[in-house]
Amino acid sequence: MRSITYLLAFLLPTFVLCSSWNYTYPKSWPVKYHTLTSQRLNLSMAYMDIQPSSPTTSTVVLLHGKNFCGATWEDTARRLLAHNYRVVIPDQIGFCKSSKPSAYQFSLQQLASNTRSLLQALEIPQAKILGHSMGGMLATRFALMYPNITSHLILTNPIGLEDWKALGVPWRAIDLSYADELKMNYTTVRKYQQATYYVNTWKSEYDVWVNMLVSLYRSGDEGLAFAYNMALTTDAVLTQPVVDEFALVKAKTLLLIGTKDNTAIGKAWSPPEVQAKLGNYSILGKETASKIPGSELVEFEDLGHAPQIQDSERYHAALFEWLDRMG
Repeated sequence: MRSITYLLAFLLPTFVLCSSWNYTYPKSWPVKYHTLTSQRLNLSMAYMDIQPSSPTTSTVVLLHGKNFCGATWEDTARRLLAHNYRVVIPDQIGFCKSSKPSAYQFSLQQLASNTRSLLQALEIPQAKILGHSMGGMLATRFALMYPNITSHLILTNPIGLEDWKALGVPWRAIDLSYADELKMNYTTVRKYQQATYYVNTWKSEYDVWVNMLVSLYRSGDEGLAFAYNMALTTDAVLTQPVVDEFALVKAKTLLLIGTKDNTAIGKAWSPPEVQAKLGNYSILGKETASKIPGSELVEFEDLGHAPQIQDSERYHAALFEWLDRMG
């Protein structure tokens, strides 16, 4: 009898509940949940599926970064709706309102597969994929894995434009990364965002995104699970480069790059001589555009890692100029 019990425990998926984190997303766009079985776990993937007032066949999928959630895309989503796009905004597994498993093999490939599962459930055969930060690295992996689904690829200050390990970033044990994640608070988050996202400037409206992230870390047991998932994600993006595969991207591609950005995974624990050569987006944007066939590059020389937040009007003007021209 005991052996049967053990066998059933091995064979049956484990249920991981959806998030109880109560941060308010845009009230007019209800958060829905896509259930999927992945790595023997039954998971809930939160998402918003926002339909324009007029019928459309064109969908944009917005992929958030590591320190972001689907809610941070609200401004972009509203502008896309005004241009008659259907907009799908998932929270990746491990993030925000989605399930936060205590043990999960995070990889860009797995997150891309989860996103494809959502699009299949929504019966969306093709879409424009727009990703920011880690979401840009994920969008690139998605485009490589699913070229027939990805008609257009838009990368907003993506990470992964260089191979950090090859440049000398030491591998960091997941337990140490987890300890770092547990130290996150308003002061540490704001200091990092101010230096990297907004080029050492600050506006009061940026606080909402700091508080959103801090509230995740402080959400009890779920916050501990989130912190551990963030440590696992750090390991995934550090050890799974996409930079050597840019030449294989087939989608029409736009890079929107704030050149004051200095983001680089592992910079904080690298020796000074390695830190000095990492995260130079004034160079990385041009290098990446030269690698992706037929891609276009728009640079914002006075903006940082989050140009869509720091200068929304200029960012979206460039985005829609390209979308309108590309069809």
